[in-house]
Amino acid sequence: MAVVPPPGGFRGPVKRSVTIAGHQTSISLEPAFWEALEAAAAERALPLNALVAAIDHARIQTDDPPNLASALRTWLFCHQQREI
Repeated sequence: MAVVPPPGGFRGPVKRSVTIAGHQTSISLEPAFWEALEAAAAERALPLNALVAAIDHARIQTDDPPNLASALRTWLFCHQQREI
């Protein structure tokens, strides 16, 4: 079985700043995840910061919260699975 790189190739994480509850924080995600996060925010007519804040709020309610980048990737993966 041959594995083909994704369009644009494999790319490492890109660090961006977002504001959550009035505080800036930097998050490192691969460009594909940033694009999916922006699309999910647009679907909900939300600013990117608002969607990240909502996911962060859900994350910190769990018994053993992962880091924010992991929570965002997991949420996006599950979101994509529901759309298929």
